[in-house]
Amino acid sequence: MNAYHGRFYDQYFIGVEGDVEFYADEAQDTGGPVLELGCGTGRVLLAVAETGIRIVGLDLADDLLDVARAKLVEASGETQECAALVQGDMREFSLEQRFRLVTIPYRTFQHLLTPVDQEQALTCIRDHLEEEGRLVFNTFDPLADLMAEGFRGRMRKDTDFIDRETGNRVVVWYNRQYDPEVQLLEQEIIYEEMDRSGGVVGRIYGQLTLRYASRYEIQYLLELCGFELEALYGDFEGGAYPGYGEQVWVARKV
Repeated sequence: MNAYHGRFYDQYFIGVEGDVEFYADEAQDTGGPVLELGCGTGRVLLAVAETGIRIVGLDLADDLLDVARAKLVEASGETQECAALVQGDMREFSLEQRFRLVTIPYRTFQHLLTPVDQEQALTCIRDHLEEEGRLVFNTFDPLADLMAEGFRGRMRKDTDFIDRETGNRVVVWYNRQYDPEVQLLEQEIIYEEMDRSGGVVGRIYGQLTLRYASRYEIQYLLELCGFELEALYGDFEGGAYPGYGEQVWVARKV
C-alpha cells in the first residue's frame, strides 16, 4: 500500500510551515542550478522555478511526477524553461551535471530506511555537487510523540478536506507504530470519502514507512560522507533545535 496517492497528495501532504519560502530562499542564495530529491508533485520545485532559478526535480513515484508535469504545462514559459523532471532513485541516480545546491524537502530523506541506504544517497549527492556546494534538507525526530503516546498508537482522525475533483469531503484517519530497534515509524492512513449526504462512497488505504534518527546520528553520517555541518535549526525560521521535532539541516561539501 502506498500512502502517496496522486489524487489526494497535494490536499493532504501540505508540507511544514515556512518550508517553501525557506527552500526558495536557499536556491536564490546559491543562484542555482538546484537539484531537488523527492520533488513529488512539484510543490517546492515550482516555487523555485518561478523565481528564475534552474532546478531539476527527481522522484521515484511516476504518479506524483505526472501531477508535477501537468502543473508545469499550466505554468508560464519562463517557469517551464527553468524546471526539469526526472524519474529516479535518490540512492543511485546519475545526472550529467553538477549542482550548487541539493535539497530534500518534506522529510523525504526519511524514506531511506537503513543507514546503508542513507550513506548511499549522501555519497551520490556529494558526487553531484559542485565544490563547496550545499545540501539542505529536513527530517523529524518523534521523541516527544514517543514520550506522549508510546510505541503503538490508536487509530484517530488527522484532518479533513474537500476534494477538488468531486466536492466530496475526505476524512483522513491514521495510526502509528514505532520499532525502536531499527528506528522505523509505520503509519497506516485511511482516506474516507463522503458525499454531501454524509454517506461513505469510498476508502483508500495507505501505508507509510519512515526512518527517524537523532541529531548526532545524522551529523555523523554527513561527516562520514564528506559534508561539514553548517547549521541545524528547529524550524524554518532559523529557531534553535531543542533536541527533538523538526530538524532542518544545512551542510557543505568538503
